[in-house]
Amino acid sequence: MIAELLPLVPFSQAYLWAGFAVFIRVGAMMAVLPAFGDQPVPIRVRLVLGIMFTLIVAPAVSEGIGSLPATMPAAVILLAPEVLTGLFFGLFLRFFILVLQIAGSIAAQATSLSQIFGGTAGVDPQPAIGHMLVVAGTALAALSGLHVQAAAYMIHSYMLVPFGTGLDPRLVAQTGVEQVARTFSLGFSLAAPFLIASLIYNVVLGVINRAMPQLMVSFVGAPALTAGGLLLLLLAAPLMLSVWILAFTDFMSNPFGTPR
Repeated sequence: MIAELLPLVPFSQAYLWAGFAVFIRVGAMMAVLPAFGDQPVPIRVRLVLGIMFTLIVAPAVSEGIGSLPATMPAAVILLAPEVLTGLFFGLFLRFFILVLQIAGSIAAQATSLSQIFGGTAGVDPQPAIGHMLVVAGTALAALSGLHVQAAAYMIHSYMLVPFGTGLDPRLVAQTGVEQVARTFSLGFSLAAPFLIASLIYNVVLGVINRAMPQLMVSFVGAPALTAGGLLLLLLAAPLMLSVWILAFTDFMSNPFGTPR
């Protein structure tokens, strides 16, 4: 029986090499992937998820992997750029979580709620509004088929950066600047209702203070600002999350505006 199985050894080595090569990029991407790569998710669970995504992605891209290199240094030279490539593509998805954090921080600062901190999926604490938006956005993305979109995104990454080629510095510079600018622009846009409300509040407060200097308008206006901020959050949060999930889904389906 062993003699009959010996001819299958080269095929098993080829499949293991292709799977391991894909796992290197997928594992690096999983480390920063929203929902699946968040800090509260146990490492063992993330490892299993990385293997599952590898089993999905590998059959679609195995033709471009090539054969197993003859020497270990040659294999390392091929695999080392894959880690950076996986982190590169994964960070752009993590930027969408940063969008919600930026919007929450701006909204909390505008409504004097920045001192109220909530739990966080990361290391640093963040305002309660930002934490609520991050949790709601992550849950919304997961309910919208994040696992399917993530698998398609991983497969599409091999079209943009084939295995073993490494990242093009021009691609890193161009897309990096564009996506960072888009992150701050979208975060500011989501928080725009709170900034407008804060501006109106401060203008009205200034007029009242000018008309009645003896009135302590800050003590009267502070509770109104907090209550108004919470009411505005109740009304604006669904719209904010709708705009965010549309931008996130659009990017996942067509990364960097490239044709599929």
